Amino acid sequence: MVIIFIHQNFPAQYLHLVRHLARQEGNQVYFITQANHNQLPGIHKLVYEPKLASSSGCHAYTVGFDAAVRTGTAVADACRKLRDRGIIPNLVLGHSGWGETLFVKDVFPEAPLLSYFEFFYHPHGADVGFDPEFAPRLTGDGARLRVRNAVSRLSFAESEWGHTATTWQRSLFPTAMQSRITSIHEGIDTERVRPDPTAWIGLARENIVLTRKDEVITYVSRNLEPYRGFHTFIRALPEILRRRPRAHAVIVGGDGWSYSDPPPYGGTYRAMLMAEVGSRLDLDRVHFLGQIPYETYLNVLQVSSVHIHLTYPFVLSWSFLEAMSAGCKIIGSATPPVLEVLRDRENGLAVDFFSTDQICDRVDEVLDHPDRMQSLGNAARETAIREFDLTTVALPHWNKLLNVLAEGKLPPEQPPDPGLATEINQR
Repeated sequence: MVIIFIHQNFPAQYLHLVRHLARQEGNQVYFITQANHNQLPGIHKLVYEPKLASSSGCHAYTVGFDAAVRTGTAVADACRKLRDRGIIPNLVLGHSGWGETLFVKDVFPEAPLLSYFEFFYHPHGADVGFDPEFAPRLTGDGARLRVRNAVSRLSFAESEWGHTATTWQRSLFPTAMQSRITSIHEGIDTERVRPDPTAWIGLARENIVLTRKDEVITYVSRNLEPYRGFHTFIRALPEILRRRPRAHAVIVGGDGWSYSDPPPYGGTYRAMLMAEVGSRLDLDRVHFLGQIPYETYLNVLQVSSVHIHLTYPFVLSWSFLEAMSAGCKIIGSATPPVLEVLRDRENGLAVDFFSTDQICDRVDEVLDHPDRMQSLGNAARETAIREFDLTTVALPHWNKLLNVLAEGKLPPEQPPDPGLATEINQR
C-alpha cells in the first residue's frame, strides 16, 4: 500500500503511526513536510516550501486564510511531483489546520483523504477568553474565529473522513462534521514510558543529582507560556518551596510560545514572570532545563515526586499522558481536556487552573503522604495503559480505520458528542 502523510513538522503526531506502517512489508510511506532535520527509517521525505504570505491588501481576518491557501498550493505542488513519478497513493493522511489538505484531492482525486481536525475555535467556552490576564489580543472574536475555522470546514468538505485526538476536541466541531470525525489518539508507548525506581537526573551546573528519594516537583511544557499554565505554576512555586524546604523544582520547556500570543512587552514569559516572583524563590532549588533530549525528559518524569500539569481548554498534551504512563502523581487543572482523562482522587488530583493556593495544598498533600498517594500514580499508569497504549489500543484502532478507507469504504457515521458545537449547529 502507498500512503502519503502531510504535516509541516515531520513527524509530529504521526510519529508512531508512520513507524508502524513503514515496518509493514509491502507499504511505501511518503511524508510531505516543511524543512527539518528529522529522519525516520523507511520514510520517503519530501519537503515543500510555502510561498511567503503577504498581508498587503488582505483584511486582517484573512491573513491566516491567505497563508493557508499558499501552504495548500505548495503541498499540491509536492503531490504533483509524486504523481509525475508515478506514485499514486492508496491513502492520504494530513493535518488540516494550516491548509495542507486543501488541494490534495485536486492532484489525487482517487485517493481517500483522512484529515486531522485538531481544534475548532469558539469565541467563548474554550481557550479564547478563558484567561483574562493573557486573553488573545483579538478584535471581533466571533467573526475572526469563524474565518479561522473556514480552513477546517473547507478541508472537511474535501476529506472522506477525519480524526481528532480526544472526545472533548471532537465535541468542539459542529455535529455535521462530528459525524465523520473519529476520536482516536496517536497512542503512548507505555513500555518505553514507564516507572523506573532507579532513575536519576544530574544537574551539572549545580552539581546536583536527584533521585526518587528526593522531593522533586516537576513541570513540563514544550514552551513556558500561559496556555500551559506556566504563570500559575511559577506564582505558586515560592510558597511551595517555602513549605517544602528540601524540595527541588525541575522545569522543562523552551522560552518561546507555541499557542499563546507573544508576551505583551516583549522578551519571554519566563523572564517576565521571574521578574515578578524571582526574588521570592530559592533559586538553588529551581532548575530550568529548557528543551531537552527525550530520554532525559523521561528521566525527569521518572524521578518526579509530584507532577503539575495545567492547561487552558485546548488540545491535550502528550506530556500529560506520558506523565501518567510514567506513574507520576499528577496535579492537573480542572479543565475539560484534562478531566476527560484525570478523575479527581482516583488517578490524580484536580485543581482550579488559577488557584495557587489549591496547587500548594495539593502538593503538600502528595508529599506529606507519599505511600498513600502512590495509588494515584499507579492508577494513572493503569489509565494510560487501558486507554492510550500504543500496541494494544491505538494501533489496532488505526489499522481498522485505515483498512476501511483504503478499501474505498467509510466507517459508520459517528454520533455527536455534546459540547460547544451545540451553539453553532443552529446556524
